Amino acid sequence: MTYAKNFSEPEVLKHAVVVFSRNYLPIARVNMRRAIALLVTGRAEPIDSMGGRTWSVLAPKFVLKVPEHIRLTIGNTERLWKVPPVNRREVLRRDNHSCQYCGAAKHLTLDHVMPRSRGGGHSWENLVAACERCNHSKGNRTPAEAGMRLVKQPKAPMHPAMAFAEQFWRDHKQQIDIE
Repeated sequence: MTYAKNFSEPEVLKHAVVVFSRNYLPIARVNMRRAIALLVTGRAEPIDSMGGRTWSVLAPKFVLKVPEHIRLTIGNTERLWKVPPVNRREVLRRDNHSCQYCGAAKHLTLDHVMPRSRGGGHSWENLVAACERCNHSKGNRTPAEAGMRLVKQPKAPMHPAMAFAEQFWRDHKQQIDIE
């Protein structure tokens, strides 16, 4: 006979908290348990100026206020991040393993947007994933000359933390403009 009961996780622990670096760069979104651990151990501090929500977490001997945004107090400045090498695997990863002209996901090759014979280099800004059919029909022409459009302009991959920061500020721009 078992006496254990299935307790569901308290609702407050299901929320996410945004973590900022020491330089106030948003770097991650963590669950409430991780945020509490960072606050209790002194590795993070609350940020009050962001105007976010605050949750009260009841502990046996005290009540801990956990804000929606916290800032790390430890660690060095942001680590240097090297742009990955320009190769087939990384270009396909950046382009989500789909043709940048028609969206197909099979028989992918690499296409130089500006053909190499015309001075186009082997760079992040000039390489895209393309299916064999689109690559062959484009031939030794630019997309404009071939009457084709790119799904998105090629660019070098972004550091995951920078991508998160960019998305964070895009999401919060409306709130900042209001205040």
